[in-house]
Amino acid sequence: MGSYQNHALESASAVDLVVALYDGILRFLYAASAAVERGDAVGRRNAVKRALDIIIHLQARLRMDVGGRPAQVLSEFYASIFSEILQASQSASRQKFDHAIDCVRNVRDAWRQVAKDPEVNPAPLQVSSMPSRHGQSGFDSDEYGADAAVGSSWNA
Repeated sequence: MGSYQNHALESASAVDLVVALYDGILRFLYAASAAVERGDAVGRRNAVKRALDIIIHLQARLRMDVGGRPAQVLSEFYASIFSEILQASQSASRQKFDHAIDCVRNVRDAWRQVAKDPEVNPAPLQVSSMPSRHGQSGFDSDEYGADAAVGSSWNA
């Protein structure tokens, strides 16, 4: 992973990281669906494993003692989508993968809405406020525009 991506992940909020993980699930589900189309069983299984690994990670990080009912609903969603992805893989069904993609996308879009709420997801420090080794922002304003380093939002 490049230095820019490492910095973006390090400075991302918890909500932004959750959105990035959902984007990863979607990326791997699309790859699994494409593998079904190609008849690539190994590619399908690898993509499904990666998607399921992310779901397991998200499930393991839920805090029922803090999250209450929303955490319980997310736990049920993760169990349901895990099962649905396994069924899609077992039957090599593009339609089942498409349904799982739709479900994950809906929840990811809800997390994106949460990410837009400044009370829940405060804005990270701006790049221009951090000094670099040479005292410059690292962006050429002629090439990227005067506000390229300020106010940009990271999107996984």
